[in-house]
Amino acid sequence: MQIEVTKNPSEDLLAKLGCRSWPTWEKEPSVFPWHYDDQETCLIVAGKVIVTPDGGVPVVIEKGDVAVFPQGMSCTWDVQEAIKKHYKFG
Repeated sequence: MQIEVTKNPSEDLLAKLGCRSWPTWEKEPSVFPWHYDDQETCLIVAGKVIVTPDGGVPVVIEKGDVAVFPQGMSCTWDVQEAIKKHYKFG
């Protein structure tokens, strides 16, 4: 399972997704396991995180990135800089 990251997404893509109207989530620097019961798409508003899928390669996600996490993925989040994101499941 792979995390899809779009660096420097276009304003057209952000508008099409409507992600700026999604709920927000914030987390201080920390390390924790996570499992995705559903696909999640998010826009990182602030911060930096390294997400490592179980048995996979670490992925750096930071301010401005759009990331898509696949349904069923288990991973570890290593929040390097306090993070804030808009997110949507499904």
